[in-house]
Amino acid sequence: MQNLSFGPLSQRDQKVIWHPFTQHQIEPQSIAIQSGKGALLFDENGNEIIDAISSWWVSIHGHGNEYLAQKIYEQAIQLEQVIFAGFTHPQAIKLSERLLKKLPNTAEKLFFSDNGSTAVEVAIKMALQYFFNIGQPEKRKILAFEDAYHGDTFGAMSLGAPSSFNAPFQDMLFEVDFLPSPTEPEKCLEVFKEKMNNADNYAAFIFEPLIQGAGGMKMYSPDLLNDLIQLSKSKQIFTIADEIMTGFGRTGKFFAIDYLNQKPDIICMSKGLTGGMMAMGITSCSNQVFEAFLSNDRSKTLFHSHSFTGNPLACAAANASLDLFENENIFEKIEKINHSHQNWKNKIQQNQNFKNIRILGTIIALELTTNEKSGYLNSKRDLIYTHCLQNGVLLRPLGNTIYILPPFVIQQKELNKIYQVIEEIPMN
Repeated sequence: MQNLSFGPLSQRDQKVIWHPFTQHQIEPQSIAIQSGKGALLFDENGNEIIDAISSWWVSIHGHGNEYLAQKIYEQAIQLEQVIFAGFTHPQAIKLSERLLKKLPNTAEKLFFSDNGSTAVEVAIKMALQYFFNIGQPEKRKILAFEDAYHGDTFGAMSLGAPSSFNAPFQDMLFEVDFLPSPTEPEKCLEVFKEKMNNADNYAAFIFEPLIQGAGGMKMYSPDLLNDLIQLSKSKQIFTIADEIMTGFGRTGKFFAIDYLNQKPDIICMSKGLTGGMMAMGITSCSNQVFEAFLSNDRSKTLFHSHSFTGNPLACAAANASLDLFENENIFEKIEKINHSHQNWKNKIQQNQNFKNIRILGTIIALELTTNEKSGYLNSKRDLIYTHCLQNGVLLRPLGNTIYILPPFVIQQKELNKIYQVIEEIPMN
């Protein structure tokens, strides 16, 4: 059991900072982290904490990676920022060429932004304005899954089914038609086919491929997505893959869509894109989409930008991360994590405290047994979070859903400790 007393930095923080996804009445202080190395974080009191969620799913290569830091430094002393409208730079060009080789052939152009939510906003704008530009403005609606989460900006919130996340803004969000959960594939496909009776109203179908993250780490079959993408294409509806969490090795392949036979038209990337070092988002599209914006009429331009679009430091970090994928056998590490998860699943399969254990690549998720309804606001969340943190493990449960999503550099002894701490969660 660790001493989680809050030191001077935490006290200073409390006076000046409003933290995300935090109810400050209940959680008035935040733990101050001084440093990190590999899968470990070190707080201001010297406590060691295993980062079992890759610091919100971004730090795929762990903390304090010297190669990534060196490449960012080298870029910083050469060019730290340049406007990306009318200008470009070598790191962005190199990154684009490398990513396009890893993406399906439906990806032919890349649009840079600042984070996952903005990558989704760009995707929405691409799809909607495409049909506006070609004279089909009636195609304005979007299809998404129940329990979807695509970000916290207004367009991205619209794509998430009504929940406590967006309840205060529900009447301000644009209309989206929601499909039944992909964990019920037959029902989902049936409803999708019904929607296709009015296909002329739809511009796009967006999805988190194979696993819904914030919605509860719900995993589902690639067969359903293959069917839905094929149907969408037959009705001239764009398909958008939100690879923000799933990309860059998380699911056991470079992208989750690599499990699919049918490929999406538009792909959103962020989080692991820069190895967790810098904020950046990218949205890919086909030449078909891009060419609908080509015109002597400037009003057909995609009017979207961010001050740090295509930032050279972020691009350098992303290129360095791709170097590691090419030179350090990252997929061997991914396979070892998956194998470790499988062994633990076999061990606890009969444990009555847990249910619905599922694995995809480096991700394992399970529910803590509870009399309450499962979901984000389940009260077991605080018990799980506090117990794990007091025992040196950072987990951020989704209600009673526990998941491990570690950096690829995590050691077996660290995984074993995470498993043990979870097994010791008090049930009362």
